[in-house]
Amino acid sequence: MRPLRALPDEPATASAEAEFEDVLRYHNGDADAAVRTLLEDCRHLREQLALTRMGMSIGFTRGWTPSFDRD
Repeated sequence: MRPLRALPDEPATASAEAEFEDVLRYHNGDADAAVRTLLEDCRHLREQLALTRMGMSIGFTRGWTPSFDRD
């Protein structure tokens, strides 16, 4: 899994900083709640990836298979 990239005309640090601020604002500044929510989201996405991986055939993607880890 690769980290999100900023839009071409936007610096990566500004985008990451804005996302960070949005997450904290959503949780009213509670960093613990923000981390817990992000971990739950990560767990959910890994489960979805596992289901997708089980349902895919290798021929469907010409040999490529999704990975749980960042490359």
